[in-house]
Amino acid sequence: MIEFDNVSKSFWTGTQRKVILDRASLRVDIGTSVGILAPNGTGKTTIINMMAGLEKPDEGQVRRTSRVSFPLGFMGGVVHRHTGTENARYIARLYGLDPDYVEAFARWLCGLDEYFDMPVGTYSAGMRSRFSFALMLALDFDIYLIDEGMPNTTDVEFNKKAGAVLRERLKTTTVVIVSHQPEVLEKFARRAAVLRAGKIYMFDTLEEAKQLYDYEG
Repeated sequence: MIEFDNVSKSFWTGTQRKVILDRASLRVDIGTSVGILAPNGTGKTTIINMMAGLEKPDEGQVRRTSRVSFPLGFMGGVVHRHTGTENARYIARLYGLDPDYVEAFARWLCGLDEYFDMPVGTYSAGMRSRFSFALMLALDFDIYLIDEGMPNTTDVEFNKKAGAVLRERLKTTTVVIVSHQPEVLEKFARRAAVLRAGKIYMFDTLEEAKQLYDYEG
């Protein structure tokens, strides 16, 4: 379970204070994947980072009673001067998992071939995205956090394999996904919420959420 209890979060932009959340509440239960619709620039990544524990609220509480993933695309913990192999084995030990399994799974899924044995700092943005996603799926979480859907990659084979793995995971795990595009949420979420003016409005269906999102958008 992830719960936001009267959470407030804002940033000073240099000219004004930008409010992300204003005493907002939200609960995500195991077994019910949730999509959050929010326009660009309203704080989608901040909310995901708060769910992961990477950012703290200004006020209120964020409670986690489940194993929550790092956000898809997050490269924290990855040492760029180390190879994909070294990073995969290091991350596996951090989470108490079998390094041989995590290395083999990540190597298979991201399909980087000989680059897997090269420093991550030499990877292109697309390669780093594939590597990060492969690592996330190699680890065992109750709730997976996804910011704006699948990695933006032109590798058709990777998209196919990663999509199949994620669909299989959805049968036994829970996903929280934030996006400004309703069609991105359709693949993952049963329930949906809308972020508006610092508040989170939860709905039982994506269709209901879209009505508010489209009306105010």
